Amino acid sequence: MKPVQRNAIVSGVVIALFVAFIAGAVALAPKKADPADAATGPATGKLIRDDSHRLGAAGTGKVVLVEFLDFECESCRAAYPVVEELRTTYAGKVDFVVRYFPIPSHTNAINSALAVEAAGQQGKFEEMYKRMYDTQATWGEQQDSKAGLFRGFAQELGLDVAAYDTAVAAKATSERVERDRQDGLDLGVEGTPTFFLNGKKVQPSSVQDFRDQIDAALNG
Repeated sequence: MKPVQRNAIVSGVVIALFVAFIAGAVALAPKKADPADAATGPATGKLIRDDSHRLGAAGTGKVVLVEFLDFECESCRAAYPVVEELRTTYAGKVDFVVRYFPIPSHTNAINSALAVEAAGQQGKFEEMYKRMYDTQATWGEQQDSKAGLFRGFAQELGLDVAAYDTAVAAKATSERVERDRQDGLDLGVEGTPTFFLNGKKVQPSSVQDFRDQIDAALNG
């Protein structure tokens, strides 16, 4: 396959996935909120905390994209390649921040968040983050606990499994995940994925619209 043809196919897939995740996010958030709401009031300081996880290398600090996500959410999995593409395009220019927002109706939403947080405590946040999305089709939307499967991921990533087990079971870890979720609620998050660009909730209509809004923030 010629490179141009391959790139066209990949772009088409990414656009289709983006449309899918927007549709899913709307379905999870029946009550529409004013995107400007998150940029005002005391909740603003809850958008990013000192221990919030960042993906990849730090940007310049001028533009920050924050995502509230649920690793069992199919819409978040659909958004995942879009975020990865944006990370490549804006590497070193945009800070990408991840916040947990486990949906109560998802059996393994909290289990997966705890697993990622525990991995993060050993410097493997991004590796476990990616593993969750890459495998979600095999474990998502099921009613039994997948904590054992996630422990297997920890072993595959070369983590200290004893330390991982301790972290997963620790009250401080569950409180860390819950604090993210509560911050999201305070900020008006009603579904996943929800994005904030420089403090304002954004609902881009396409991948290009997402890029345009980031470009506007960079050039503003």
